[in-house]
Amino acid sequence: MVRRIPRMSDDGSGRRRPFDRWRLVSPTGAEVVSLRQLSKRERLRVTAPTIFTIINMMSGLSSVLLAFRGEFTLAAILIAVSIIMDIADGGVARLVGATSPFGLQMDSLADLIAFGFAPAILVHTWALPDYPVLSWLAAFFWLGCAAFRLARFNVTVDPTADKRYFVGLPSPAAAAVVMATIFALNQPDAGGYDTSLVVPILVSVVPAVLMVTSIRFRSFRNLLAPSSQGAWVVTGLIAVAVVVGLVLIPGLTGLVLAYGYILQAPLGVLTAPVRERLFGSDAVAPRRHRLPSVFLPDTDTGDEPS
Repeated sequence: MVRRIPRMSDDGSGRRRPFDRWRLVSPTGAEVVSLRQLSKRERLRVTAPTIFTIINMMSGLSSVLLAFRGEFTLAAILIAVSIIMDIADGGVARLVGATSPFGLQMDSLADLIAFGFAPAILVHTWALPDYPVLSWLAAFFWLGCAAFRLARFNVTVDPTADKRYFVGLPSPAAAAVVMATIFALNQPDAGGYDTSLVVPILVSVVPAVLMVTSIRFRSFRNLLAPSSQGAWVVTGLIAVAVVVGLVLIPGLTGLVLAYGYILQAPLGVLTAPVRERLFGSDAVAPRRHRLPSVFLPDTDTGDEPS
């Protein structure tokens, strides 16, 4: 809401600055601070996460354009860039303390392009090109599941929830399955792949279905934000191993990371009783409490202000 408020500048000069008589007012009455009121350093701090979000969105759109041109390997690489930018944007937001509802919505819109629209186009152009109707349905199914996953996350986000777990497969991890499969099978020494429907359908449908389930997936945030010296050592060793693998055998490394992340959820469910008995209740996912995600009209029949 924009409200016209006659006021003079606060610098004591008596001069009116441009737009000084206009001020944004929150519907709840909270004060809205304009970026113009912040110092350059503070302005950079609060907008830094959005820079990574925009790069994420640009990479996703570029992946779509390259997929339509048949540059599938480059399109897959750009999805990998989007995944890195998505991780960086969340990490920077927590680091600078600039997490906001606007940033949450902006991030979801970028994710829908990079991990919903871009993989859907790759499914349509690469995975099922010989089956026009089936490829269209699979692409639409992927996009719908990704949109559902992101919308559900936005309306059920709980600051007090256990951050060690995601409910449903995260959309970047689902996109990583498509990205890793395309990159691995498009290598010169891959020898092609079976043109039957088994591989394309598995790649196109299984990750999409996992996005809308309530299966728990570990977030591994302790690796991204280590809190002790030992944790820093573990994170460093894993990072070195991943980088070396991506340099020497990128196709296989991508497959291990993408498919390994998916497999850890069912393996976690199967081993939960044993882990709880050996290591205690903290070693397993806590009971999930359903959060309200639907706003219903107020049924109170009392007098209300008109």
